[in-house]
Amino acid sequence: MYKSLVSGINTLVPLFNGIKVPYINFDNAATTPAFSSVLYGINNFSPYYSSVHRGTGYKSVVSSHFYDNARNIVLDFIKADPNNYTAIFVKNTTEAINKLSFRLMDEIKNGIVLSTHMEHHSNDLPWRYRYNVDYVEVNTKGRLSLNHLEHLLKKNQGKVKLVAVTGASNVTGYINPIHKIAKLAHKYGSKILVDGAQLIPHHSVDIKAVNDLAHIDYIVFSGHKMYAPFGTGVLIAPKNIFESGFSDHIGGGTVDLVTSDDVIWAPPPEKEEAGTPNLFGVVALIESIQTLKKLGMEKVVEYERRLTRYTLEKMKTIPNIILYDDEDIENKVSIISFNIDGLYHGTVATALSLEGGIGVRNGCFCAQPYVQKLLHISKEDIEKYKENRDMLRPGTVRISYGLYNDFKEINIMIELLKQIGNNIDYYHNKYRNPPFYSK
Repeated sequence: MYKSLVSGINTLVPLFNGIKVPYINFDNAATTPAFSSVLYGINNFSPYYSSVHRGTGYKSVVSSHFYDNARNIVLDFIKADPNNYTAIFVKNTTEAINKLSFRLMDEIKNGIVLSTHMEHHSNDLPWRYRYNVDYVEVNTKGRLSLNHLEHLLKKNQGKVKLVAVTGASNVTGYINPIHKIAKLAHKYGSKILVDGAQLIPHHSVDIKAVNDLAHIDYIVFSGHKMYAPFGTGVLIAPKNIFESGFSDHIGGGTVDLVTSDDVIWAPPPEKEEAGTPNLFGVVALIESIQTLKKLGMEKVVEYERRLTRYTLEKMKTIPNIILYDDEDIENKVSIISFNIDGLYHGTVATALSLEGGIGVRNGCFCAQPYVQKLLHISKEDIEKYKENRDMLRPGTVRISYGLYNDFKEINIMIELLKQIGNNIDYYHNKYRNPPFYSK
C-alpha cells in the first residue's frame, strides 16, 4: 500500500542457488528502511548544514533554528505540552534510558524501580545496576499482570519511585495499557517511564496532560525504528527533572559559564546534549514524523493490523507451527513470534533468507528473561547455557511488519513456511550448521 514511500524497496538479493530476488524485509522491529521523504529532506537541507548553537553565520542560524524548532514538532507528535515537557535528542532509545537512569539518582536514591519481565534489556539493565529493582510478572501468554503491579506498589508503601515499562513488546507485539499503568503508578506515588521504541512507529500516542492521573512522565523512542535510520533518538521528560545536577555526558554545549574554579550549566535541554548535535539525524526524524502525520497514524494502525490478522490466519495452516500470543490483534503492533516444532529457530530464519530472500529475526531479541518465560525454560537449562556458551540457545522466529509490507510478500513467506513445516528433517539436515544465528 505504501511501498512508494520507502527507499530501497526493489533491492535484489541472492538466494542459495545464486538467483536474485527482491528482498522482503520482515525485520522492521529491529530497524526500518528510510522513507524517501527522509532522504529527500536530508539532501534538501544539506546546502544549509552548519554548526548548531555555535555561530552567527546565516547557515548556522538556519541550522540552529531548525534544530530548536524540531523539539516542538516531536512534542506535538505525542501531544506533550511544551510548557511542561522537553525533548532531549540522543542516539537511540538505549541511550535515552541510560541517561534517565543516571539523572534520576537523586530523585530515586534508596527507592525502588519496578521493571517487568517483558522488557527489552535496555529497559532492565540500566536500572538493575543502579537501584533496588523488582519485576512485575507476566502471565502464560506473556502479558503483564496489572494485579501483580498493584500488589508490588501496595507492598512497598510509596517506596516505588519509577515504573519502567515497554509500550509494546518487541517479542510478541502486545501493547501494554500504559495509561492504566500510569494511573496505578501515580495512585501510589510513583512515576512511569514508557519505552516507546516499538509503540510510537506503529500506533498513535497521547501522553496526556500532567494533571491527568493517566499521564506519562517519561517516554523514549528511536528514529531508526520509524523510517529515519540516521542515529537519533528522543527522551521526553518534565523540564524540572533536569534543572539541577549535570548530565552523564558533559563538555561543549552544556554550559553557560566555565572558569578555572566554577561551572554554570546551561538550562535543559542543552545541558543534556554534549558535543556537536546530530543535525541530520534530527532532520531525518522530523521528516519521518511529518510523513507519518500526513498518512495518519490511525490508517497506519489499521493497515498493519490487517497484515497481522491475515498472516496469523494463514500461519495456523502451517504444519508444526507454534505461535506466541496470537489472539488479541486489536492490542498488538505488527509483530509475530513463532517456531516450527522440531527445528531450531536459526534454521528456520536461515531457510527463509536463503530460499526466499526474506529477512526475519531469530533468537531472544534482547529480551532474554521474557523469552525464557514464554518458552518455559527451566532454571536447570539456563544453568547449562551459562556453563556452555556455545550451546544453541532457545528462542523464536520474529516477523515484524512496516507500513510498506504487503500481502503478496506474506503469501511468499507462507508458502515457504509450509514447505519447511512439511519437511522438517530435510531442512534440519540442509541447515544443520546455519551460517548465522542470533544469541
